Amino acid sequence: MQIGLHFPSSTIGPDPVAIRDFAQTAEGLGYDHLATFEHVVAAPPVNEPGHPQHQADTPYHEAFVLFGFLAACTSRIGLSTSIVVLPQRQAALAAKQVAEVDILSGGRMRLGVGIGRVPGEYQAMGQAFGDRGRRLEEQIQVMRALWTQEHVHIHGKWHDLHEVGLAMLPVQQPIPIWIGGSSDRVLDRIGRLGDGWITSSNTDRLTEQLSTIRAAAAAAGRDPNAIGIEGRIGLAGRSPKQRTKDLRWWEEQGATHVTVSGSLAEAGELAKELGRGG
Repeated sequence: MQIGLHFPSSTIGPDPVAIRDFAQTAEGLGYDHLATFEHVVAAPPVNEPGHPQHQADTPYHEAFVLFGFLAACTSRIGLSTSIVVLPQRQAALAAKQVAEVDILSGGRMRLGVGIGRVPGEYQAMGQAFGDRGRRLEEQIQVMRALWTQEHVHIHGKWHDLHEVGLAMLPVQQPIPIWIGGSSDRVLDRIGRLGDGWITSSNTDRLTEQLSTIRAAAAAAGRDPNAIGIEGRIGLAGRSPKQRTKDLRWWEEQGATHVTVSGSLAEAGELAKELGRGG
């Protein structure tokens, strides 16, 4: 099971030295990947019961520019978006950006995507909110084609590409696309199209959710066991025994990846407990 560290995009600040030092320390501690999420613009929060609020003025680093910088600062650690709201973006441009990170990092990019829940972000990006799930599915098709073919011809509902290509193909053929979310519709989409599932779920529903993903994969003629699972663990306030228990629980559920969030000091303690790093 691979263990990664959450990159604190919204709190680390704008100092490039601090950003570089965080990434290099995480790599030195032996973590397998850095994961970050993003908001392109700051928009008013969604007022829904049970939905976490984000402050309209919280700063976030742009994920692909950030990873281009970190590709030059590191040599081994993987780079994973967890997640970017892909339907806000133009598919061919996003495909080019992700491919560029993969090239500059020597094949270390993993693209985690989702559909988001903030209409104001979509409005600011000039994209429709209501059809975002269906557009995401076509975007995945378009991006995989652009990553693996020199000349792409696709006529879809939202994308019309005629004999175009990125010119420089990524190292990975194709770059893995993981999908975040927990609704039944999203779980079905993961089974049909995703290389993996990014989830924070650690409830009794996990078994049911995995069954939904695997049934959808089997119905689509895919190998259900080839779909990765990424869980999440918070380190703050957790004892070494609790952290070990959390990791073991995810491993027992069949997780292939876990991303932990916490300070560098907490991440260092966990790395030492796991026998990682120098």
